[in-house]
Amino acid sequence: MATEGPGRINQRIIRRPRLRDMRPRVFRFRIRRPSPRIFASPLILLYGFAILIAAGGILLALPIASVDNTHTPWVNAFFTSTSAVTVTGLTVVNTASHWSSFGQGVIFVLMLLGGLGFMVFATFLLTVIGQRLGISDRMLIRDTLGGDRIGGVVRLLRRIVIVVMVIYALGMVLIFWQMISFFPMGEALWQSAFLAVSSFNNAGLTIVPGSASLEGLNSKIPILFFVGGLIMLGGIGWAVTVDVFRRHSFKRFNLDTKMIVVTSLFLWLAATSVFLLSEYSNEATIGARSVADKVGVSIFEAISARTAGFTALNITGITDLTKLFFITMMFIGGAAGSVAGGIKVGTFAVIVATVLSSIRGRQHTEAFGREIPRFVVYRAITVVALGGGVIFATSLALELTEGSSQFPFLDILFDTVSAFGTTGLSMGIVPLLTVWGKILLMAVMVLGRLGPLALALALTPQKEGTVYRYAKEGIRIG
Repeated sequence: MATEGPGRINQRIIRRPRLRDMRPRVFRFRIRRPSPRIFASPLILLYGFAILIAAGGILLALPIASVDNTHTPWVNAFFTSTSAVTVTGLTVVNTASHWSSFGQGVIFVLMLLGGLGFMVFATFLLTVIGQRLGISDRMLIRDTLGGDRIGGVVRLLRRIVIVVMVIYALGMVLIFWQMISFFPMGEALWQSAFLAVSSFNNAGLTIVPGSASLEGLNSKIPILFFVGGLIMLGGIGWAVTVDVFRRHSFKRFNLDTKMIVVTSLFLWLAATSVFLLSEYSNEATIGARSVADKVGVSIFEAISARTAGFTALNITGITDLTKLFFITMMFIGGAAGSVAGGIKVGTFAVIVATVLSSIRGRQHTEAFGREIPRFVVYRAITVVALGGGVIFATSLALELTEGSSQFPFLDILFDTVSAFGTTGLSMGIVPLLTVWGKILLMAVMVLGRLGPLALALALTPQKEGTVYRYAKEGIRIG
């Protein structure tokens, strides 16, 4: 209490915080445990592929699946199942002569489901029966299809399945009118359906009797033309196809579409030129053909060798130069979100754009007047490094297990890259491999189908982003 002035009393109130108000406040939150890594989205795809491969391998091992009604060795049955599910096309037995109609039907279903993707079909069926999709499911489908938005995924799935079925039917009709001159009506329909699905899915599997791949049909240039068109549609990716169809003009395409279209055209042109020049006088391939046939077969082989694995000639007779170039093409593979394997065309395009930007003295990666985010460049480098590491380790292991005296190393490398790129071209060594060699290639086919980046993301533990950066320090290059 205090006084101010004569006769006036002024009271001043002094407030002090209570002791309980001075104590620290404690807030309790229930921390949600992170979901186990076993349910990470890339691993869900792996589980789906594993179940499909196991079911196919068991069915193909049954006596009813072979022509002579005998049990197929387990390793051969599972190798064929893996090749069909991963739409690779590598075979240890002749697809046309070894498997019965039941066995061929199993392979047809496996490559059909493997091409479109197990998760795409499963989600589409759930949508049809009225099940609702969670945000994690939508993100998984978005990553599988190579899209960039979560919204509209269900509608996109419906369109994809419908459009793909229409392409299957159209391809079957076009091929049928050529097959009818080789086979009776029923056989021509089955051959056309099998080849149409195998072509669009870039599987490289055929059931044409008496020939390897399409060698028995190489006189029918229209068949090669239709098959080549289906391969291109399947290998370029859903997102690119839709973008081209909607916008029509190259200037209006998004950056991803521009880079994939330009890079794909360049790769097809380069592969055609190299194959034509390298094999022009090679009697084992196209040396004895007319100039028109040489050009036509070269174009088909250039389209097929990068993603599909069909061949209209004896591929084992190509020169070493063609082998080396095809190894590079198979390693690149198709576009993201497509049925093809490899490191993907977009990854290769980003690497090339980074090199060109560095040569021009740019601090950032640029292409078509746009800057590519740095994390995309890092991912591209990671994919290339992981893919190269898988191929190096597998080739070295095959060299040790199979023996360098039995197979040339270039042939081992060729078939290894073919398995990783899910292409299916072979120098003929796959049926002669040991059990361990076949198992090794089976693992490589699965890795190549799911993608090195998906595997790396699945196996890398989740960590919170760092809030600090280290001091910069240069390193001498060159």
